[in-house]
Amino acid sequence: MQGLLSASRSVFDRWIGWKRLGILASLTIVTIAIMHLVKTLKGIDTSAVLAALEDKSAGNIVLAALCVFCAFCTLTFYDLFALRTLGKFHVPYRIAALSSFTSYTIGHNIGATVFTGGAIRFRIYSDWNLSAIDVAKICFISGLTFWLGNTFVLGIGLISHPAAAESIVLLPQLVNQLIGVGLVIGIAGYLCWIAIGRNRRELGKDGWKVVLPSAPLTLVQILIGIVDLGFCALAMYLLLPDTPQIDFLSMAVVFILSTLLGFASHAPGSLGVFDAAMLVGLNQFGHEQLLASLLIFRMLYFFIPFAIAITIMGMRELWLSVILPWQQKRKACMTPARAVAPPSSQNQNG
Repeated sequence: MQGLLSASRSVFDRWIGWKRLGILASLTIVTIAIMHLVKTLKGIDTSAVLAALEDKSAGNIVLAALCVFCAFCTLTFYDLFALRTLGKFHVPYRIAALSSFTSYTIGHNIGATVFTGGAIRFRIYSDWNLSAIDVAKICFISGLTFWLGNTFVLGIGLISHPAAAESIVLLPQLVNQLIGVGLVIGIAGYLCWIAIGRNRRELGKDGWKVVLPSAPLTLVQILIGIVDLGFCALAMYLLLPDTPQIDFLSMAVVFILSTLLGFASHAPGSLGVFDAAMLVGLNQFGHEQLLASLLIFRMLYFFIPFAIAITIMGMRELWLSVILPWQQKRKACMTPARAVAPPSSQNQNG
């Protein structure tokens, strides 16, 4: 049996591999999402979408924008938590906030967040004497914060509202509840695993070794992820049509599943995937009204932050590459040369 498993693994690594499997999964998700989105949008009345946009409450849009702002403020603690976990106390909060906001926003909108976000983080943190390995560890711990928070909320949501995910995952409600129980047990098991033993748990080896947060700190980590997710979901909830009524947790289950599918697809801004999943999961709403809500949410959560992040990084690069060197050169030119002492009379006479 063991020989069969080893042979199967060898064949898998040689002919398929995890990288190809990941690419195939991403392409499959994107293809299915686009096909469904095209099918859904065929019958869309553009004038009805425009009318739905005009009917949106300005107060709700402002509140949704405030929730998005709070979500990005919470997002800044992802990198700060990772830096403190790794013992990088010399990096101030403002740098962690800059890195979190720009790397997530630009990376998520461009796509392939692991690579684009990592490159932006390295560009920022290299000025603070952090190596590529340090940045990789920060990305790992920040990603762990995101997944722990989402997994916990999704587990609770599937247990209490299993019907909310039925149209997306196409599984019976009992199976959804069992999956939710499994997710919560998985989180509890992880907490028990890192709590047992005298020393902190570690992953990796040699220079790639990551010391995981302790159990109390992991609870803080989960809380950061929950608060971030809560603000994002609340922003979407405020933008939904008034009728029919839907409870927040049911909507949050659909929102999380749509978000995770968008991440798994690696599509720029989860474009098409997130939207298709939301249209499927919230099919009780009219397509035109829900599409109007999604357009506003995209504007608030994707487009505006992306424009801000690009502007910030552009100004930073302009400052570091052009303005700062020019100021330093100008200052050096304006500094008077040190006066040379005249020769002594003794030397002159000698």
